[in-house]
Parts: sequence; C-alpha cells; structure tokens
Amino acid sequence: MNVQNHPLMEYFIGWQCRIRQHAVRKDDGRPGSGMQAGVFVKISDRDLGPVNTNIVLRDPVEITSEFRHIVKKTFDPKIRRDSAIKILSSAYYQYPKDFNETLTATFLLGSELAELLVAQQECDLVFQQYQQTFKLHCSVAELPENDPMYQATFWHNSMFNSTMPARIHVLGFTPDWEVSIADPPNTRG
Repeated sequence: MNVQNHPLMEYFIGWQCRIRQHAVRKDDGRPGSGMQAGVFVKISDRDLGPVNTNIVLRDPVEITSEFRHIVKKTFDPKIRRDSAIKILSSAYYQYPKDFNETLTATFLLGSELAELLVAQQECDLVFQQYQQTFKLHCSVAELPENDPMYQATFWHNSMFNSTMPARIHVLGFTPDWEVSIADPPNTRG
C-alpha cells in the first residue's frame, strides 16, 4: 500500500490540521495538548515528553521563505507572532494531503533526550486531545541543517520563540502506520 494513501496517516494528519487550525484561530497559536507528544523508548517505561511537534508541508520551500522573512524583518515578538498567526490561520492547515507524514521537533544542542532518541533510532509518540489518542511507532533521525524540513521547522518555531538559538537539533519522526494505532479508530474512513 502506498503510504500516502494509508488510512491511519490520513486520519492522523487530518486531525493534526484541525487541532492546529483551532490553535491558531482560537488560542493565539499556543500549542494544544494534541501537538505535544508523550515520548516512550524501549529502555524506559516512563513518558519522556512532552515534546512539541510540527507538521511540515511536503514541499516547504516557499512557505519557509515566508517564515524566514517574518523572523528577519522584526525583532518584536508580538509582530512576529501576529504575522505567523495571520499566515497559519488562513488556508495553511486547510489541505491535510499537502503535509508530509514525518513530524519534526526541535531540541537544544546537548539535549539528552535528543541524543537518546537518535541513539535508539525509534520511539513511540503518544498524542492525546479531547477524546482522541494516537500512538505512533516512529523511526527517528536527526535532520541536517540544509534539509528543507529542518529549515521549515526552524523558521516556523522562530516565529513563535524569539529566543530560539541559532543552532539546534531538529529530529524527524516517521511513523510506521501498520503498527501505529488510533483510539478511537477512524470509523468514517
């Protein structure tokens, strides 16, 4: 099965788009609990999260350029946030099929959690909001700075975090949709 047509992937990305759209339209862009993943690895039975995640467009180059422009045109965090909300609350999350299946997250350099995740090469991410839960079994990889997903994540987060360091780790989490689960499952698909 083509992963782009996997029903669980479509269900999850659609759900992510809805909760993110709600966050930028109703909550001033503050991350809701469904954007923050609990993180579990084999060597620990405790939740190592929460980790704020991003979803990134399949082709993020154009929007990344807009994000970068917003950050570089002003040092005022309120103007940056307002500009980010304007872009993200319009049609950005309107088309779930435009998003990559790989989620991203930023970590400070020297982060023990980032180092653990890269060393383990896999983890479970657990997302919960309202009455919906997703448990995604993911492969984990550190993205190089020149990767378009790294750049999209860095500039997106910089719009909301005026103290974002210039150098960070960006990890990519690619779900294995065959072993991941939703509770409740999608009954509309």
